Amino acid sequence: MAGDGLALIGVAVLVASFLLRLNPLLAVVLAALSAGLAAGLSPLAVLKAFGHAFNANRYVGLVWLILPVVGLLERHGLQARAKARVAALKGATAGRVLLAYLALRQVTAALGLAALGGHAQMVRPLLAPMAEAAAEAQAGGATPALTHEVRAYAASADNVGAFFGEDIFIAMSSILLIRGVLQGLGVDVEPLRLSLWAIPTASAAFAVHGWRLLRLDRRLRRLRAPGRTS
Repeated sequence: MAGDGLALIGVAVLVASFLLRLNPLLAVVLAALSAGLAAGLSPLAVLKAFGHAFNANRYVGLVWLILPVVGLLERHGLQARAKARVAALKGATAGRVLLAYLALRQVTAALGLAALGGHAQMVRPLLAPMAEAAAEAQAGGATPALTHEVRAYAASADNVGAFFGEDIFIAMSSILLIRGVLQGLGVDVEPLRLSLWAIPTASAAFAVHGWRLLRLDRRLRRLRAPGRTS
């Protein structure tokens, strides 16, 4: 029991690393290393566990194939075209664009299609430019602060939709993780029940974040100075 408690030192190392603003990758490595050593593993065993995890999750390296494609598309005007399309739509606002994406992201994640969205392949090249174009029209112009705020909301729409939507899909790893933790505490819950109980949580998350996105629209309209044109 004491060994299990010492293994939690990795959590403390992770929190301390983020508070010190260390590189996220370095923070994760330090946390895993400290947890392994505290659990009684030798440095060689910890290194072996790292190697096994990397070999078992090689698909993570696919992001390095996506980035050049996204960069090439942006070089040929993908963001500019996305902005132009949204600017041509009547009634399009930053909040509505992001709310529509939030709904789409959450529904597709609930169906197990979590790979359809993402920051690298969807938020940066398409969603953020579209929301920026709508925000500029609403506010009558753009400032660096406004641009960064809209980008942050675009990223949050993807995060919230994916995080709460994927828990509804019964075969998602998050469901298996929750079940494993509960079983370790002596509570046996079927994955289907976990998925069903994730629906109210996902609905509440959609309502709260959707309300925040609509509030963004109201604030953008107030930023528009009298006499300025979009």
